[in-house]
Amino acid sequence: MIVAEARRHGRLVVRVPNWVGDIVMATPVLEAAARSADWDDVRFLVRSHLLPLLADAPWSDRLVGLSSSRDEAAHYRVLEAEAVLLLSNSLGAAWRAWRSGTPIRAGSALSGRRWLLTHHFAPPTRAGRRVPVPTAHLHRDAAGLVGLDLPSLHPRLWVRESLEEQVAEELVAAGLAPGEDHVLCCPGAAFGAAKLWPPDRFAAVLDALHQRHGWRAVIGGGPGEEPLMRAVREACRHEAIELSQSPRDLERLKAQVKGARLLVVGDSGPRWVAAAFDIPCVSIMGPNFPELTATSLEHCRVVRVEGLECSPCIQRTCPLGHHRCMTDLSVQQVLGACEEVLERS
Repeated sequence: MIVAEARRHGRLVVRVPNWVGDIVMATPVLEAAARSADWDDVRFLVRSHLLPLLADAPWSDRLVGLSSSRDEAAHYRVLEAEAVLLLSNSLGAAWRAWRSGTPIRAGSALSGRRWLLTHHFAPPTRAGRRVPVPTAHLHRDAAGLVGLDLPSLHPRLWVRESLEEQVAEELVAAGLAPGEDHVLCCPGAAFGAAKLWPPDRFAAVLDALHQRHGWRAVIGGGPGEEPLMRAVREACRHEAIELSQSPRDLERLKAQVKGARLLVVGDSGPRWVAAAFDIPCVSIMGPNFPELTATSLEHCRVVRVEGLECSPCIQRTCPLGHHRCMTDLSVQQVLGACEEVLERS
């Protein structure tokens, strides 16, 4: 059910997702909303700690920070929203939009929330189970409910030149030579331990890339991932650099990814930052459905174990204890994917 043309007026508030990768996949929707002539005004409601990811966008003045989900309904009322477009698929997001009294509430009918929405679509099912659909496609279908047309699903991010220069200087201070080519490795995963590939295997791939191409490894990560970053660096035979003692945030991540020759990463948000800047990337996937992220693969290769009966389980830790979806992935498989994506790019 699509919002009738006559009802598209007033202010549209887009509720941005809560995961880095999902936000980047949603940027085509945000761009389309920002340029839409069907709404008098458009605002983007996003968790405050994720605002830096969208900094420097041409429409960044429309971003509204959300410090807590408890304040979400109040934000819709203060903004006097005529419509809310929910790019978050949770029941709670729909519940808070309903509580706000916003007249138009649009989004997917996932999570049993159809009754809370005025405009919705149902993703396909087979034998009563949801068919995995790329998240970017779900965002596109939700956007269509409020009349937004997306000419492309390719994500985009922005980073100002002064920050790129600052990050380059910080990398030099960490030990990289000025202008030296490097591979960026982000071995962590905020989702949980089930998505982690062993540090010594990351190190073996980075060593091989250094031997073949002369590129040093720069190892980054988010808050709390410092022990993992150090473990990868200590397992490297060449003089890799890890950034646990350097400034790290989402804005710097964009500049770090944009300045790398290659990104080697788990199934986590930095993969999508690479997609936004067309940087070659190898993503090591464990307990996830590959179909959920099967977009923007022009410069990316996803490596995973095929044929496991227990995979994908979508669990934060391996419920069987063997973690085969990650431990069965060899160094040679990942290294081969690196060479393939570099040649393709």
